[in-house]
Amino acid sequence: MAPITEEEIANYLANTPDFFERHANLLAAVQLSSPHGHRAVSLQERQAVLLREKIRALELKAADMIRHGTENSAIADKLQRWTRELLRTREARDLPAVATRAIATQFLVPQVAIKVWGVSPEHAHEPFAQGASDDVVALVSSLTRPYCGANPGLEAVQWLDDPAAAASIALIPLREGAGPQAFGLLVLASGDAQRFVSDMGTDFLERIGEFASAALSRLRP
Repeated sequence: MAPITEEEIANYLANTPDFFERHANLLAAVQLSSPHGHRAVSLQERQAVLLREKIRALELKAADMIRHGTENSAIADKLQRWTRELLRTREARDLPAVATRAIATQFLVPQVAIKVWGVSPEHAHEPFAQGASDDVVALVSSLTRPYCGANPGLEAVQWLDDPAAAASIALIPLREGAGPQAFGLLVLASGDAQRFVSDMGTDFLERIGEFASAALSRLRP
C-alpha cells in the first residue's frame, strides 16, 4: 500500500473542517517554527502571528490610501485655484503669464515656461508667441500625453530662466479638442530629479493641459 502523501493529508484537513473540533488537543500539541526566530510555537500561536501580520499589512495599505486621498484632495484644491486665476483674466494676452505664474505659485514648481503658436495677428509679437521652432512644434504634436522625466536637453527647456537647473521636467502639450495638432507647450521644471519621473501619474498634468488649452484658445484666430 502506497504511503499517504502530504498533499493527501492537506486535502483531507481542508475538506474536513471539523477534524480539529474532534481533536482540539492537537492545536496546542502541534509545534511549528516561528517566523520570527528558530523557536518552536504552537499552531495557534503561529496562526495568531500570521493574522497580526495580515492586519498590519492592511493597516499600512489603508494608511497609504488615506495619504494618497489627502494629497489628491490638496492637489485638486490647487488646481481649482489655478483655474480660477485663468477665468478671472480679462485680457487674452495676459493668459500665458497668469498661467505660468499661478502654476509656480500654487504647485510650487521652480520654473515654468510657455509658448503658443498659430496665434491671432494681434498677438504674434508677444514673447509667448516667439521661439518655437518647427522641430518643437512637431515634437509637441507627437505627444499623446504629458512627458515626465529627466531633462534630455530638449530645445524647449531653453525657454526656462535657468535651463541648467532643470533636473526633471514635465512637457504638457496644448490642444483644441481631441485633434492631434498642438498649438502650444507648457514646460515645468524642477531641480529635484524625482519631482517629475517617467512612471508618475499624469492625470492632474493632463487636467492642467486641458484647462490651459481651453483658456489659451482665446489667443487663436
